[in-house]
Amino acid sequence: MSSLSRELVFLILQFLDEEKFKETVHKLEQESGFFFNMKYFEDEVHSGNWDEVEKYLSGFTKVDDNRYSMKIFFEIRKQKYLEALDKHDRSKAVEILVKDLKVFATFNEELFKEITQLLTLENFRENEQLSKYGDTKSARAIMLVELKKLIEANPLFRDKLQFPHLKNSRLRTLINQSLNWQHQLCKNPRSNPDIKTLFVDHTCGQPNGARAPSPANNPLLGSLPKAGGFPPLGAHGPFQPTPTPVSTPLWMSNPSTVTHPAISGGPIGLGAPSISAALKHPRTPPTNPSVDFPSGDSEHVGKRARPMGIADEVNLPVNVLPVTFPGHAHSQAFNAPDDLPKTLIRNLSQGSSPMSMDFHPVQQTLLLVGTNVGDIGLWEVGSKEKLVSRNFKVWDLGACTMPLQAALVKDPGVSVNRIIWCPDGSLFGVAYSRHIVQIYSYHGGDDVRQHLEIDAHVGGVNDLAFSHPNKQLCVITCGDDKTIKVWDATNGAKQYTFEGHEAPVYSVCPHYKENIQFIFSTALDGKIKAWLYDNLGSRVDYDAPGRWCTTMAYSADGTRLFSCGTSKDGESYIVEWNESEGAVKRTYQGFRKRSLGVVQFDTTKNRFLAAGDDFSIKFWDMDNIQLLTTIDAEGGLPASPRIRFNKDGTLLAVSANENSIKILANTDGMRLLRTFENLSYDASRASESVTKPAMNSISAAAAAAAAATSAGLAERGASVVAIAGMNGDARNMGDVKPRLAEETNDKSKIWKLTEINEMSQCRSLRLSETMRITKISRLIYTNSGNAILALASNAIHLLWKWQRSDRNSSGKATASVAPQLWQPSSGILMTNDIADTNPEEAVPCFALSKNDSYVMSASGGKISLFNMMTFKTMTTFMPPPPAATFLAFHPQDNNIIAIGMDDSTIQIYNVRVDEVKSKLKGHSKRITGLAFSHALNALVSSGADAQLCVWNSDGWEKQKSRFLQIPAGRTSTGQSDTRVQFHLDQTHFLVVHETQLAIYETTKLECAKQWVQREAAAPISHATFSCDSQLVYASFLDATVCVFSAANLRLRCRINPTSYLSASVSNSNVHPLVIAAHPHDPNQFALGLSDGGVHVLEPLESEGKWGVPPPVENGSASSVPATPSVGPSGSDQPQR
Repeated sequence: MSSLSRELVFLILQFLDEEKFKETVHKLEQESGFFFNMKYFEDEVHSGNWDEVEKYLSGFTKVDDNRYSMKIFFEIRKQKYLEALDKHDRSKAVEILVKDLKVFATFNEELFKEITQLLTLENFRENEQLSKYGDTKSARAIMLVELKKLIEANPLFRDKLQFPHLKNSRLRTLINQSLNWQHQLCKNPRSNPDIKTLFVDHTCGQPNGARAPSPANNPLLGSLPKAGGFPPLGAHGPFQPTPTPVSTPLWMSNPSTVTHPAISGGPIGLGAPSISAALKHPRTPPTNPSVDFPSGDSEHVGKRARPMGIADEVNLPVNVLPVTFPGHAHSQAFNAPDDLPKTLIRNLSQGSSPMSMDFHPVQQTLLLVGTNVGDIGLWEVGSKEKLVSRNFKVWDLGACTMPLQAALVKDPGVSVNRIIWCPDGSLFGVAYSRHIVQIYSYHGGDDVRQHLEIDAHVGGVNDLAFSHPNKQLCVITCGDDKTIKVWDATNGAKQYTFEGHEAPVYSVCPHYKENIQFIFSTALDGKIKAWLYDNLGSRVDYDAPGRWCTTMAYSADGTRLFSCGTSKDGESYIVEWNESEGAVKRTYQGFRKRSLGVVQFDTTKNRFLAAGDDFSIKFWDMDNIQLLTTIDAEGGLPASPRIRFNKDGTLLAVSANENSIKILANTDGMRLLRTFENLSYDASRASESVTKPAMNSISAAAAAAAAATSAGLAERGASVVAIAGMNGDARNMGDVKPRLAEETNDKSKIWKLTEINEMSQCRSLRLSETMRITKISRLIYTNSGNAILALASNAIHLLWKWQRSDRNSSGKATASVAPQLWQPSSGILMTNDIADTNPEEAVPCFALSKNDSYVMSASGGKISLFNMMTFKTMTTFMPPPPAATFLAFHPQDNNIIAIGMDDSTIQIYNVRVDEVKSKLKGHSKRITGLAFSHALNALVSSGADAQLCVWNSDGWEKQKSRFLQIPAGRTSTGQSDTRVQFHLDQTHFLVVHETQLAIYETTKLECAKQWVQREAAAPISHATFSCDSQLVYASFLDATVCVFSAANLRLRCRINPTSYLSASVSNSNVHPLVIAAHPHDPNQFALGLSDGGVHVLEPLESEGKWGVPPPVENGSASSVPATPSVGPSGSDQPQR
């Protein structure tokens, strides 16, 4: 193959990688044999994908090529063999020995015999050479070090371990140049060519016989080359540069003032940094004859997460492999963490969940907050004082459109989507999730006044920003109605409406370069567009990385453009754009593989980027793609916390759990806040004897705080300061709630059980179903938390999925937004085999794989394995009798299932080889519960005989058994199944029986805590731990649901049926049969009812949790007796 052809392969590899065709990338690497991707190889070895490892290697070498290659293959196959032995999978080990290792016997027969003898050992570590073999993970890591040395030494891999250094999107650039050249040769070049194909050469046809404008007369066309001449290609971007010293892309030029440009050989970025030349790939550039490769139509863009050779959680273009960017290695990079605000210095209790925050541009300790219930707050961070608190209210309902009035009547719930100060801090704007934008004027202190109310968009207003086009302050909004609008900030008059997006517009980013003002916008279909303040339409049509929720921001000095986006699959990206070429310049790495929610980001000091991800804040140096540092702000952060720097980057506000805001500071920030604390303390001491502090004290504190800020204090805000408690109380606001809880617990007489009796006291949602279901027999959330799977008594499965939306940005299950009852396009149902049994009388069971890919299920007949995406039955096995009554996946191997049977046995079944490995006998009635502890290598089983058994999951021997203590005089009904579920600590487990709840310690099988239901009360139908194991949710046959503190099994909240069932239903003996806890939200659970309904329940957002923990006896949870008396037991066990 010629060198040019070889280089073309590298260009294609780069293109495939940038387009996220990760499987195709590695296939081409293997088939061409030009580039051995060591990172991909490492990932596959770590994952134990041995077939893929050898297949990938085969593109570069064979076993017998040389001694290095032989050693490489031997080490891989030996590791595969040892892992099979470690799993006691003798048949697999023999297969590897015969098929894979025997080839080496001809080279070293003694070694092969020694390997064979390992089969005779109970544990191969008895062999002296293997005595130090650790677990699988560490063994693979050790082997990988050796493999890398062998590969690097192997001459067959020479020059194949380093990818060539290419500029981003090199293939696109070459195609761009070709298209530009073709367009220059057109006889009738259009000013805005529409290129729809690369399959034939481009020509501009003459529309409707009209005469094309002459280049000489068209001020937007550059001079054309002479026939046969070759035009200078300039920047190779989608647009040609102008000859002016300060270069700006032509799409942002004003047509009436642009001088006649010439095609220049220099790049667009000469002189001052330019704005994006079209964010790389505009579809129809409106004002320039140069053309571009139309990439926006590729349906594959943004689909795949991992670029070539990089682990799943990393997002890098190929040319970054391990090379750093030239000219950007700042000497300060390694000291950067010292400059970051990372010390927790304040904790503010907002009262509802913060959705948007913004520091005052001048008084940099003033923080605006907007929340999920429409509240706004203004905090003085220095003194921890909440200066202003406003609830959402339409100022003039009569002036609102009818759609808004109707929407508010139907559902008055409103959230703040964005809250932001104007550049000088004299105004701030609030964008709400319903139509409305409200603009307030700020006059210092707590003086906030209504200024403008605008019914801006149909649906939600998703973002808001301020800008100064034509030296006039404007408000820019975008919304669900797919438009961007510009309003006069003085009188609210609409100045522009920009239409062109085909999906709800998610964010706006106004900016200016030199004298050109413009707006970037992003939509939920991933499109980025750019607009000038005119009516000529969008100048850009480009796909953002992630192609879903994307925000854009410039560095503080306005010279560098960044975007942060999260895809619908939870893959997040922060990238820097090359504005001269309109291409992604670099992609920062360090996000978790699947972000839990939409990642928020911010920039500071022309130097750092920050994003909230994976329950922490992650920082990057702008010049380095590697993650700089991660901090968790001492814990308590949500999955994707919202963040905001102040102007100087000395303070960082971070949204936290329990409706709070954490303030982090660097050294300068702490100095600033200490100045405030000292002055506030002096002011409060001076005013201890009066009910209201003297104004001069306030002013003094304000003036000093202003002096501490770099920008100084505006005259209008000279009196602005938050005093630490108007009565001299300088407590941290974040301490108030916990302190109250402590005081309550100290006074047990004050504690009162939380009773929920009405629908207004909690959030509940009945999931819609289109088919008639008699009752829900089994219920589970998917592990991702965005769907609920139910198995009905008629053997049909129902799957409800929540979609990401403006009201549910995380896409997780919630009682606030209705999900979709999901079915594949084929329309098939997941229906269990029922054989000759009546499914209504069978004991149904199911188990979900860890990755939510498939479900194992049975309803009295064969066990079925279903694909969760297609609903297709992958296989069926184990026809009755006996029939399966409970299923559980092995925590370390999805191919191993524990199957409880109605003949009282437990069968350990290997799906892959279709074989029962062990049959466990110890119960006398059907199996009703199974739970694995991966920490203890134990399986706990429970049966209808009220017996608990503990089995060793290595050899499957029974270790202990014990019968439940059934209260005297009580008899179990036919419905008295005993269920078991492990605590997060993996050493304790919950036992659920119709008469009681109990917590057992596994190794001794002793009851640590117990709650017994009164004899006259309704039996327990089901119970489960919350996802954090801090609560136990229990349902009863009288339709009551009780919430217990798991630490002591004491009741903290009772939810009566009237709070989630309508009056007609609650009087008809409908009750929960099963209860399931959300896998990520400890305060959400779902109920499967006897009438076929499924309800999702959550506490009110204002409450945030189910009730208050009961007082702890003797100051310790461990004082709860192991077996409390049966029957009434005072205030700690209220009568049900």
